[in-house]
Amino acid sequence: MVKVTAEALLQIQNAASQAGADGMALRIAAKRDFDGSIQYGMGFDEQADGDLLIESDGLKVLVATPSQPLLSGAVLDFVEMSPGNFQFIFINPHDTAGSSCGSSGNGGSAGGGGCGGCGGGCH
Repeated sequence: MVKVTAEALLQIQNAASQAGADGMALRIAAKRDFDGSIQYGMGFDEQADGDLLIESDGLKVLVATPSQPLLSGAVLDFVEMSPGNFQFIFINPHDTAGSSCGSSGNGGSAGGGGCGGCGGGCH
């Protein structure tokens, strides 16, 4: 379903610690925008009925049913976009409309993820 890189995992754990959300799951959401691009959101949350639960390296990731098809095969990464400017990005084979964060080089697009509640460093 969704893969989280080691760099993203470390930043998510740091954000959880700073926000007092240690042990909480990270919810990732996606929806298609009017122009065909995919908009992303992230935040710490509790599991709800119908959520897909993914566990990876001690991190629990929740994906609600409507977001599951859009996030299938996506990679969440944390990269330096320009010197000193670090951001979470989604590399997603389903996001063919492109995004403001540029192309991933493998045919997918990297889209900036909004992070309600996940602490500093989220954009």
